[in-house]
Amino acid sequence: MAYTKEEIYDEQTTAAIAEHYKAILELLGEDPDREGLVKTPERVAKALQFLTHGSQQDGAEILRSAMFKEEYQQMVLVKDIELYSTCEHHVMPFIGKAHVAYIPNGTITGLSKIARVVETFARRLQVQERLTTQIRDCIQDTLQPLGVAVVIEASHTCMTLRGVQKANAVTTTSAFSGIFLRDERTRNEFLNLIR
Repeated sequence: MAYTKEEIYDEQTTAAIAEHYKAILELLGEDPDREGLVKTPERVAKALQFLTHGSQQDGAEILRSAMFKEEYQQMVLVKDIELYSTCEHHVMPFIGKAHVAYIPNGTITGLSKIARVVETFARRLQVQERLTTQIRDCIQDTLQPLGVAVVIEASHTCMTLRGVQKANAVTTTSAFSGIFLRDERTRNEFLNLIR
């Protein structure tokens, strides 16, 4: 999903974050004026703004921009949506994929909008559990479908690169509403489709 620089970067914010990051480099014992680090504070400032720009996006607005009346009442599944987010506890990335399904109740949305909703909530300081329910709730509240199912599988660098250092650990979270919550056959159909 491409966003313009104006949508992501603010010059004043970039300068302020860069100043703080320059101080962090000094606290780490680095010389922020050495050749390899001179532009690092600004690069980090821009990277952080990019990684968290979802806070300025509205998932419901994204869905409403492409809502259509349609009497289709079978499952709509978008799976293997690439997901890049930032753990709010260590400000380190977690990377994975989301599988999102809904059963329309007279209204559908553009398929790319489902991926954009995932992106919008992922590009924030996050925890995977909240991310999963935010995606579900946004789709449920906006489209009013018969139900929504969301499963996220992700690897957290705060677990793989530091702390417990378990490189192959994958965290799976799920959130269901409506028919996916009440009807085991519908839920199992979704789970079989994402395997």
